[in-house]
Amino acid sequence: MEKTVRTLTEFEEEAARFAMSLSKCTAGATLVTLSGELGAGKTAFVKAVARAWGIREIVNSPTFVLEKVYLLNNGEPFERLVHIDAYRLESGESMKALGFDALMQDRGNVIMLEWPERVQDSLQEPTIRISIETHPDDSRTISYG
Repeated sequence: MEKTVRTLTEFEEEAARFAMSLSKCTAGATLVTLSGELGAGKTAFVKAVARAWGIREIVNSPTFVLEKVYLLNNGEPFERLVHIDAYRLESGESMKALGFDALMQDRGNVIMLEWPERVQDSLQEPTIRISIETHPDDSRTISYG
């Protein structure tokens, strides 16, 4: 499925719609990968999802800390949002230091992983792949797969 959004408001509304449509996997964590060039809006998408789930903390890119975990107060459908930015990682081997395997075992986690192509060798098949493409008119196409 593809959705083209023309404004930041539409972008945030689409991310919120996505958040409300997401449900737990039957086994293990729900893995959502986000791909797109620098500045495409991957982190902005995660911020809007977090806001839709009621997270009031400041959500910013975990580029330098690599991983941030946010508790979801309502617990529905998830207990934690795990935001990982793999841009600075050189291979999937680096994911072990984040405890990625244990994170993937917990059904209460939804993991939103930016730059999955950097760590592809350590990933199982994602629940959902999101790709964000920017256009010259500043609109964006969000593809779900």
